[in-house]
Amino acid sequence: MTSEKTLRAALVGTGAVANAHARAVAAYPRAELVAVADLSLDKAREFAGTYGIAAAYGDLDEMLAAEHPDVVLICTPPAPHRAQSLAAFAAGAHVIVEKPPAPSLDELDDMRAGALAADRQLAVVFQQRTGTAAAHVRGLLQSGALGRPLVAVCQTLWFRDADYFAVPWRGKWETEGGGTTLGHGIHQIDLLAHLLGDWASVQGRLWRLDRETETEDVSTATIVFEQGVVAQLITSAVSPRETSSIRIDTQKATITVDHLYGHGHENWRITPAPGFESEAENWRFPDLEERSDHGPLLRDVFDALLDGEPLPATADAPARSLEIVAGIYASAAADGAVITPELLGAHPTHRAGFASPVTDLRR
Repeated sequence: MTSEKTLRAALVGTGAVANAHARAVAAYPRAELVAVADLSLDKAREFAGTYGIAAAYGDLDEMLAAEHPDVVLICTPPAPHRAQSLAAFAAGAHVIVEKPPAPSLDELDDMRAGALAADRQLAVVFQQRTGTAAAHVRGLLQSGALGRPLVAVCQTLWFRDADYFAVPWRGKWETEGGGTTLGHGIHQIDLLAHLLGDWASVQGRLWRLDRETETEDVSTATIVFEQGVVAQLITSAVSPRETSSIRIDTQKATITVDHLYGHGHENWRITPAPGFESEAENWRFPDLEERSDHGPLLRDVFDALLDGEPLPATADAPARSLEIVAGIYASAAADGAVITPELLGAHPTHRAGFASPVTDLRR
């Protein structure tokens, strides 16, 4: 049974994604957004006015000391995530942080250790794990109903123009932490790993094809998952017809999801292999549909916090997809060498940051 307690939530950072968090809190009956902080006090006050938030601050520490929130929603760029999370844990708050959770694995380790020491929870926002379709497909895969998964394709083909990269912190290793692989592709990589489980090896390359950026605007990679699935990845920031796609071929069927920034039942398809058509009726999606979004993710996390339960599958394993991304960067730095979890666990450079050589093919 859910506690009668109401979660007092505070938000830091008022960029575009903060609006999704504010709407999700407003939709949850047992949480209230009591304060917002931003480096610009004027922006914090404007955001507070838009969503009827009682208090606005220009400093996170000041907000934590004054408000004592139960949970802090971190909606800032990746660079300050570690410091902001540790400050929230020290103040006794749980943390829900936007992806990527940190600009390095070492910093994410510090955040996880801080949560453990404070007996608080650290949840990362990968909202594409949510929705009834993703849950249904994950259940079919885990139960073996579709046979063994064999091969997968994961595509994040997005378009970001020169103005996007003109924002001062974007496209720089020091302030963004990585390029389109970390900032964009991680969403689909995370969904793929949510469906297929832990990874065993990765090989990757980074490419700069058109944009003025220190980091990559395209990456390619091959992932082998522990259960033997081979997955081919491509991530792009230069693709005018945008799509986010995953295809998983199993012994009995092909699963596809084709969308852009969110998915519902209409975006998914399960196609039986010859000879397995009679089983397809058992694979039908549930009648009640919930689309992927911040709302379901925050709802499930809030439920867990109120009940004192472990985080739901939609918000657990905070390091898995970041490790895969780190492996792609580490492989690119070693001219496409195979990177395993064991190698990455003791990597001399790429646990501390993802800066890697990028093959520049611009004309």
